[in-house]
Parts: sequence; C-alpha cells; structure tokens
Amino acid sequence: KYTKFSVFYYRINSPDQETLIHSTSEDVVIPPGEENKTATISYNHRIMPLESTSSTGTYYCKVKWNDIQKMGKGVFVLARGTGYRETSYGWEILVTLTVFLAALSITATALLLWKRK
Repeated sequence: KYTKFSVFYYRINSPDQETLIHSTSEDVVIPPGEENKTATISYNHRIMPLESTSSTGTYYCKVKWNDIQKMGKGVFVLARGTGYRETSYGWEILVTLTVFLAALSITATALLLWKRK
C-alpha cells in the first residue's frame, strides 16, 4: 500500500501562490523479510540556478500516498540580484561620532581659553 507514492517540490511566494517545481512518482521495492518495518528514504532536489529575485519564497516538499499526504515545514529562500551588498552603517556612525566629539572638544577648549582671558 505504501510502496507507491508521489513526491512534489513547490514554492509558495509572498502572495501565497503555489508554483510546482518538480514532481516524481516512486515505486519502492521492499526486500523479503522487511515488509512490516519502518523505512526512511532520503531524496535530494537541488533548485539551480534561481531565475531571478522573484524566486524568493518558501520551498516545500510534499509526499502523497493513496489516502495520506505529508508536507515538510518548508525552507525560506531569499534570492538577491547579482552585485547586491548588505548595507552597513558601522563605519559611517563611527566617523560621525568621532567628528562630533572632536568638534565638541575643540569648542570646549576654545570656551575655556576665552573665559580664562
């Protein structure tokens, strides 16, 4: 009963649209003496290359037997265009803070010297 099943790979994008990527049907042969034992079979499917940034979404795997359906938890994939760089403001903040503190220090020193006269 469970030796014939179908495997579906699909993506759900942000507007919750389902896009089928690949499907396959399997008919697993059970060796003699292994009939009533639990078995695990791994299937790997690589989606390469991602077409564009519109490939961003959650990717799922679903297996269907005659009357049973099991679905994976999904993997979120963020597709970025070529040349994309993560924006980092660390250096800009550090330089701005240093310039501000230097200007404040110079102003305070000038006021102290002016008051002294």
